[in-house]
Amino acid sequence: MNKLVAIVNVIAWSGFWAFGYIAVTAEGLSNNQLTVAAVIAFAGFVTGILAYMKLIRASEQTGYARKSNQLDADSRHRAHSQGSV
Repeated sequence: MNKLVAIVNVIAWSGFWAFGYIAVTAEGLSNNQLTVAAVIAFAGFVTGILAYMKLIRASEQTGYARKSNQLDADSRHRAHSQGSV
């Protein structure tokens, strides 16, 4: 499953950069064509971010990457109640 998400991630970011470049630098295209290129670039951006976040969580769960330094809810509440921020 992670390989599929990684492939989706690469394709999404490729679409973002390719269609984003077209939307920004193209000359002689109609407004409809520019809008379609911008929408596809935005879809690639959103899909790439979501796939990347899913890969990060999967790598933390499998032990491939270190877990983030965020406190769980109980530890955070205990720290706030003791006055340390």
